[in-house]
Amino acid sequence: MKQSTLEWVEKAEGDWIMAQRAYRARKDPVYDAACFHCQQCVEKYLKAELNEAMMIFNKTHDLEDLLKQVLAVEPGQASLQPRAAFLTNFAVRYRYPGQTATKAQAQQALKDCREMRRVIRTAFGLPV
Repeated sequence: MKQSTLEWVEKAEGDWIMAQRAYRARKDPVYDAACFHCQQCVEKYLKAELNEAMMIFNKTHDLEDLLKQVLAVEPGQASLQPRAAFLTNFAVRYRYPGQTATKAQAQQALKDCREMRRVIRTAFGLPV
């Protein structure tokens, strides 16, 4: 794995840790933050895949667009599309007043992130 790809993976793991902390906080869990960090985790993992494949990608938070690019090198990941669509919503919309993530949405975000993270780490040969 290229050093630059490893850096994307390390940043993704930081978001994974923060998502879990925000959700599991005993006092005042922050579901918006949990959802945001799930989206960020997957975004960085998808960009890691594109980086490793030496594919140029746009600055975007749209996980569906990133996944479409990834499918050129990892066609077996097509089943992740519904998860990417759900998580994309948390990139910006829930970061500002007007939208608040529920506990159920945060649970689903963690579930989807966990699965996408598992698939991508497996593709990289990394432990899950």
